[in-house]
Amino acid sequence: MGPTIPRGFVLGEFTNYSDATAMVEKLLAGEFKADNVSLIGHSPVLVERIKSRLGYGRVALSGAMTGFWIGLIFALLVGAGINVGPAGELSYNPQQFFAVVVLSAGIGMLFNITRFSLSKTKRGFLSTQMPVAAKWEVVVPESEAANAKKLLGSASDT
Repeated sequence: MGPTIPRGFVLGEFTNYSDATAMVEKLLAGEFKADNVSLIGHSPVLVERIKSRLGYGRVALSGAMTGFWIGLIFALLVGAGINVGPAGELSYNPQQFFAVVVLSAGIGMLFNITRFSLSKTKRGFLSTQMPVAAKWEVVVPESEAANAKKLLGSASDT
């Protein structure tokens, strides 16, 4: 048996989540048992928020940054730029280290540009998606409804 939707007395209906949680906070401040309260979201809608434009410049910069970090980690792991002489002495050549990092950034940039240009679903923007409820209900068990109404009434009087 999976999760079930809580049944009981609906204390309030709200169009946004913050108003519903404000009612729950009032109940909990009045020493109402927390596990007797449920927030139920109805009519879920998928909202996609556009964050920014996406073009070759942004794709190239993103690829270069990713390549830079991969190159930096790789250069540190393999010890790029550190040379061991015939007598066992160590010398450091920063040009070799930076060459690995810059080359990795270039490869990352080229890879990202190629991937973006060959993409079948090329979109000109970056976005995030999240589910949002159109309506929220605060529900308590029928046996606790009178106590909850009393607590909400006393909370609004103060």
